[in-house]
Amino acid sequence: MVMKLFGGSGLSHGDRIEADGYPVRLSVNARARRVSLRIDRIKREVVATAPSARRLPEAVAFAREKADWIAGQLADLPSGQALTPGMTITLFGAPCELLAAPGRARFSPPSDAAPARITAPDDAAFGDRVLRLIKVEARRWLTERTEAYAGRLERPMPKVAITDARGRWGSCRPASPRAAASIRYSWRLALAPAMVADYVAAHECAHLIEANHGPRFWALVHGLVGDHTPHRDWLRREGARLHAFGRA
Repeated sequence: MVMKLFGGSGLSHGDRIEADGYPVRLSVNARARRVSLRIDRIKREVVATAPSARRLPEAVAFAREKADWIAGQLADLPSGQALTPGMTITLFGAPCELLAAPGRARFSPPSDAAPARITAPDDAAFGDRVLRLIKVEARRWLTERTEAYAGRLERPMPKVAITDARGRWGSCRPASPRAAASIRYSWRLALAPAMVADYVAAHECAHLIEANHGPRFWALVHGLVGDHTPHRDWLRREGARLHAFGRA
């Protein structure tokens, strides 16, 4: 990425510095009224914000003064949780057992006798094999919901992709004269309750019509899923825990 230097400090928006050994990302936000720190729980990083590039040195100094606070906040984040045999996760709100078994990795849907299962050989690649199957299930489920909402909005079915995005749960590129519409979802939505993941699908499909977050956009979302506030709150509250999955 090409970096521009601001002021005479040599510091730029997006630069990373250290505060007592902890990495801190610098941010310039013209709407900010003062220098501040926050924890991005999804990306698991510290952000030091300044109202202007000229004040980035103040943001650096403030972060270094608050190193103890940073340490405490990062320590409170959920620990990484590898996908291992014997674990039970949830897929769209339903339990799914992760089991070691010889042969090809496979996903078994729930039945009257047993919950859903993902089986794979018990070796160093167990977690990777499980993750691939979770992504397949995420694509299937979210494609179905996308098709349903695109149909209700009378829009052509967009292309659907599953990603490992850290900063957002979904993104939409509306149709243009040169390209069809497309929607990308984080695979970690598969670990959320079905109603939460369904809300994200409705949210992204609403962007097929309104490529913004204005009143008309939220009216579309409300028309599709009703009150979206509980679902957004759940993602804010539990997002860091979901992003801890798949980390050793």
